[in-house]
Amino acid sequence: MLKIIGIVIVVLIAGVLILAAFKPDTFRVQREASIKAPPDRIFVLINDFNRWGAWSPWEKKDPAMKRTFGATTSGKGAVYAWEGNKDVGQGRMEISESLPPSKVALNLDFVKPFEAHNLVVFTLEPKGDATNVTWAMQGDCPYFVKIIHVFVNMDKMVGKDFEAGLANLKIAAEQ
Repeated sequence: MLKIIGIVIVVLIAGVLILAAFKPDTFRVQREASIKAPPDRIFVLINDFNRWGAWSPWEKKDPAMKRTFGATTSGKGAVYAWEGNKDVGQGRMEISESLPPSKVALNLDFVKPFEAHNLVVFTLEPKGDATNVTWAMQGDCPYFVKIIHVFVNMDKMVGKDFEAGLANLKIAAEQ
């Protein structure tokens, strides 16, 4: 009986490792929202880390989060670092591209709960009396991350936070 249990465990582990090997080498999560405000009003909320408290979904997950800002908080080169509970982890963001009022790109580096280096891009496109805001994140998937992706759907997990953040951004921009 122990031999059968051992074989089943080995087969299950091998199955997970094989499934992980077939996962993509990169991931992308993207959400969009239509906000009834001009792009420049929305852009300032995204381009200035001091203004993220008004809409970022992670700010509410850990109000006691330790925040550190760089010498500049808006535009290219602006830096924001955080250290918080298990829901927000630890990391750093730096604005790598700022094209008013249409695009903000960030280098997002996680330290905890695991190391990751991702690119985040916000694009703002006017559509009549509204602005279509797209929030996208992409990054590499090393084999260890692929194993996690066998059990965790990154799009559903992070996508919910993006949806909440875009809803908060909509409220902040439309006021």
